[in-house]
Formats: sequence, C-alpha cells, structure tokens
Amino acid sequence: MHLYDPAAPNLAHNPFNAIVGPRPIGWMSTISRSGQVNLAPYSFFTALNYVPPIIGFASIGRKDSLRNAEDTGEFVWNLATRDLAQAMNATCAAVPHGVNEFELGGLTEVPSLKVRPPRVGESPVSFECKVTQIIRLHTTENEAVDTWMILGQVVLMHIAPHLLKDGVFDTAAAGLILRGGGPADYFELGEKFQMKRPD
Repeated sequence: MHLYDPAAPNLAHNPFNAIVGPRPIGWMSTISRSGQVNLAPYSFFTALNYVPPIIGFASIGRKDSLRNAEDTGEFVWNLATRDLAQAMNATCAAVPHGVNEFELGGLTEVPSLKVRPPRVGESPVSFECKVTQIIRLHTTENEAVDTWMILGQVVLMHIAPHLLKDGVFDTAAAGLILRGGGPADYFELGEKFQMKRPD
C-alpha cells in the first residue's frame, strides 16, 4: 500500500478529493441583508439527515455564501445537471464582491416561497433551506481551520414533474453531475443497479 501523510505530501496531487468522490455539488444561492444575490457551487456538500431533511456544505474561507447564511439564516440548494454544467462552472469564477453570478451563468432568478434567496429557474430540483448550525472546523490539536460547515433544514422542495415516476424521484433521469478529485474532473451519473437491504 502507498502511504500518504497529508502533513508530508508525496504525490503530484492530493488524493483525498478523488477518493472521497465523486461528490454531489452544492450549488447554493444566498442573499445578503441588503438584497445582493450570490450563487456558488461547493464540492464539499452532502445530505446529513433524513427526517427532518438536513443538508450541509463547507465553505473554505469566509466566502459570500457563508456570510449571507450567517446574516439571513437561509440558503437554497439547486441541482447541477449535465445541461447546466457550463453555467454552474461560470458561477464559480473568482469575481469581486457584488457581482451577480446568476448573470454570469445566464441563469434565471426565480422567487422562493419560504426563504428569501432565489432559486435557479433552470434547475429541475431546488431545496429551500433554513440554517440550523454553522460550525467552524478544528484540527486534532483543537486549532481552528479556515473552514465552516453550514447545515440547513430543507423546508420546501421544488421538483420537476417529469422526474417523478409513480411518486419516486428518478435519479438517473435527472442527469446530475458529480465532482471528482482532479482540478477539472466531473462525472455524469452512470449506470444504475439495484440492491435491497437485508431483512
């Protein structure tokens, strides 16, 4: 086995992201207290609880999404699909504070119903969320890391009707994309197989 110590790297690229992946993308829309909209993708994102549904994403550095979530207590997750990949990628550009990433990606702001941040009109699924916790990460030596985990309870889901088959969400048909570990690696959801849990 190759041994990789994160404190003493010995590979051309840190393998952590590639091994813990591919990962779903947290495409988060937020809004500031003054009404400035922000849209940004996060590859450190996942579902964390079933009932109530809670999702979380990690902001490495104090970015607009984190500040807006702190200030307003709300965010919206939007599903990134293959046909929205280029638009999603455009929204991760390092742009000055105040630039509207919806406009960068040529995307439509659609009003949410229970939270202030808009959702991405072109996305087939959006989760309106209210912040439950914001946690700063720490090392084993209890040193603060420049990363914050934002957790939010899903209070409303918007789902395109064509993705519901007999009341079940058709994950394969959604065309969702996943983030890999390389500097430009993405994956489209592949072939489905089924395996039932043991009784």
